[in-house]
Amino acid sequence: MNTKRTSKDLFNKAVSAFVDEQFDKSIEILTRALEIDPDFTLAVITRGTAFFKQEKYQEALADFDRAIKLDPHHAGAFHKRGLVLEKLGNFEDAIRELDQAIALNPEYGAAFFSRATLHAKLSNANAAQEDMQMVTHLGNRNLESYMNDNNVWHTQHMRVEDVMETELNR
Repeated sequence: MNTKRTSKDLFNKAVSAFVDEQFDKSIEILTRALEIDPDFTLAVITRGTAFFKQEKYQEALADFDRAIKLDPHHAGAFHKRGLVLEKLGNFEDAIRELDQAIALNPEYGAAFFSRATLHAKLSNANAAQEDMQMVTHLGNRNLESYMNDNNVWHTQHMRVEDVMETELNR
């Protein structure tokens, strides 16, 4: 039996459970996948995210720490670890984690958005504004790339822009 295949099958089942917000089930299945393949970084990150959704922050933090040990260049693991640290009230370390996520992937819009939100919470208005400008820039650039790659009609582009603006103005 191919262990990579088995762990990937379990991962897919766990993701389905996660999407259905069955976090306990997702965690259980991911744990089984990790027993088969302990170095399955994406499974570790997904399990950490399920713990996060359950507000089990210490368990989430342990998984994100483990993911970073497995892959020290995984921007998503740093981003999610930053989100956990923010929930735990450790804002300075959270900013450092988000900085690292962005350093690893300078086009990681979600990390810019998370950092902007945290800067706003900390009354760092200029830093929050700079990050939101980057979120907008990345969003626009990604939209243009999507339009060019997929020949989307201009009217569709405008609808997507309207949705983005609505989201950013919350």
